[in-house]
This record gives sequence, structure tokens and C-alpha cells, in this order.
Amino acid sequence: MNAPAPQAVIVDAVRTPVGKRGGALREHHPVDLMATTIGHLVERSGVDQELLDDAIVGVGLQRGEQTGNVARNAVLGAGLPVALPGTTIDRQCGSGQQAVQFAAQAVRAGDYRFALAGGVESMSRTDLGPLFDPAGPQGEWYGTQALARFDGDLPSQGRSIDLVVKEYGFTREEMDAFAIRSHHRAAAATEAGRFTHDLVPLNGLTKDGAEVALTADEGIRPSVDPAKVASLAPVFSPDGKVTAGNSSQISDGAAALLIADRDAAESAGLRPRARIVASVARAADPVLQFTAILPASHLALAKAGLTIGDMDLIEVNEAFAPVPLLFQREFGVSDDILNVNGGSIAIGHPIGSTGARLLTGLVSELERRDARYGLLTICEGGGMANATIIERL
Repeated sequence: MNAPAPQAVIVDAVRTPVGKRGGALREHHPVDLMATTIGHLVERSGVDQELLDDAIVGVGLQRGEQTGNVARNAVLGAGLPVALPGTTIDRQCGSGQQAVQFAAQAVRAGDYRFALAGGVESMSRTDLGPLFDPAGPQGEWYGTQALARFDGDLPSQGRSIDLVVKEYGFTREEMDAFAIRSHHRAAAATEAGRFTHDLVPLNGLTKDGAEVALTADEGIRPSVDPAKVASLAPVFSPDGKVTAGNSSQISDGAAALLIADRDAAESAGLRPRARIVASVARAADPVLQFTAILPASHLALAKAGLTIGDMDLIEVNEAFAPVPLLFQREFGVSDDILNVNGGSIAIGHPIGSTGARLLTGLVSELERRDARYGLLTICEGGGMANATIIERL
């Protein structure tokens, strides 16, 4: 009889506070941010460094200081064994989530026992390029053949989200209301100390350049004026409904998780916090880039043998407010379990790190509520999405 496949578990998970673009983390090199994060994770978890098999790091904008192999360089910067390799991946906004999924797959295959997985992005120090330019990116990103397949028109994320809003009929009022709720929930979570256990001790800079300890995410607004949110102009087209207020913030940050074979972790005296039940990546229409969260989530639930009603908590990345609203419309989930501590509209969205940040928070919130199952899904450039289901242990 064949032995059962190893269970992939989350032993521990941490993240930096998220900084605003040009804000408190502006002088942190992205490799240093990642090095500090994985160094803290290794120390806090108590894992023997010599047991680590790999480091997998997601980076969404791989240019400038983020061009090199960030994972390997962060391993060296963290003072981890020089024998520990690292690889850097790009699944756009889901890069950090995909890093975790790749690590879990390697564990289940028996190739790894312990792996570091996460993501980083310094959007202060990296050229954003045509990411949100309504006129781009066209051939700069896609080449001639992919463009020809879609009649010469593959839009940027900015123009794509306007198309999604129009296609699904979302109103400006419901999008703004969701954004305001994100800030209120994130502020309440911060005030209650729900993020404290997750945070990496880190110093940043004030506007005047003074060094200060960072103990909270920088972009959260405890008091949001609905009238001001309603007055904001559309950012991608004159007649659009997407504004800076109902979009994710451009940010800096890092997050990392220790993924392990459950038996190996327990034999090493470590107590896993959660089990990775199912993980998938799917793709859909690259013109309406944000809809793949739906087939990805359906597939993850099917692979897990679970239903949406089994989920105690759900995280849908708030790239733009219509994305979680689209998920809620499809699955009929209650506000009470969706993005309960706010999301990227309030906290920020350092592209490569967000998936790992959201998994970190999902583990902690499941523990806080003594709940069992959580689902995370993230929309990604090019019409892709990842979905991961975890079970608290």
C-alpha cells in the first residue's frame, strides 16, 4: 500500500507593516525588506536553518532593484545558510500566494520538508510602468501574436476594471461604500491589536526623515468622509466609476510563511498553525482581467470537497472594490465573513507581497475566532487568479 502524501502546513507567518508609496518604507531596498521578514520568521518559528530546502519569493514588478533574484539575495541578506537556494517568481498580484502554493506542492511531492515562501514589493522604489495607464500596455507587454488574437486590444488593468464595472453593472455608490467599510474594518482591527502578532519589528522614516518604529499599516484612515470619497474623480476614464478611493493603495511591504511537511515539522518540535487543503491557479478573459477569481474559487472548493458554506472566513483581494463585490455576488457570502479586517483598499497592495500578507492574516483570524476553514483568492494581471483553502490546526 502506498504511503499517504505528506500534508503541507503553515508553521508560522509574518508580515511587515505596509507603507504608503513614498512613505515610511521608502528607503528600504526591497531585498532588505524581504531579508528582514524571512529572518524574523525563521527566528520566531524556531526552525533549524539547516533544515530549510528553498526560499520562493513573489515579486510583481521585476525591474530596477527588483530585477535580480530577490529570493536568493534576501536569503544572503538574512544571514541564512549560503547553501539555501532561492527563486523569484511572478504571478502578478498573486505572486506571494503562488510562492506559498509552489512550496506546498513541493512538500506534498516529497521534494521539500521545509521552505520559506512569500513576497515583496517596493512600489516606492520601482517604476510602475504602464500598469494603470488606460492607453497601455499594448505591444510593450504582449507582443504581436497575443495582440492579434484579441483584435489588437489587450488593455491595461486600469481600462480593464472600467470594463468589468460596466459589464457587471456595479454602481459608484456600492463601490464607495465597500471602500469606506474597508478602512473602518482595518482601523478597528488595528485598534484591537489583531495585526500585532503578525508584524515584523521594523523601523521607518517620518516625512521629515526621522527614524521611527513602525507598529501599524500606514495607509489606513480611521475616519473617512463619505462626501469626500463620493467627490473623487474617476481615474481611468472620464465617465468611469473607479476612483483612487475605491482602489487599492500603491504601497511597500513584505510577507513570508514557513511551509513544511506536517510530520517533519512535528518531529522537529514545531507546532503547525494551519493545513493547506487545496490550492489552484486559473485564468479567464484577459480583457476582463478580474473575473478569474470565480472559476479559481469554484475549483478550489471542488478539489477540497467543500462548499462555500463551509468557509468560516473569506479573503478576496481588494485590487478594486468591484472584485470582492463580484465574488460576493457570485457566491452570496455574508459581509460578516468577507474581508473582516479590511483589505488592500485600506491597508495597501504591495503587489508581490499581498498574497502572503493575506494568508498571514487569514491564519491569525481563524485562530482568533477558533474557526476552521478560510479561503483566499486574488485577481491577477492578464486575467489570472489563485485560490487557496486552509484549515486551522
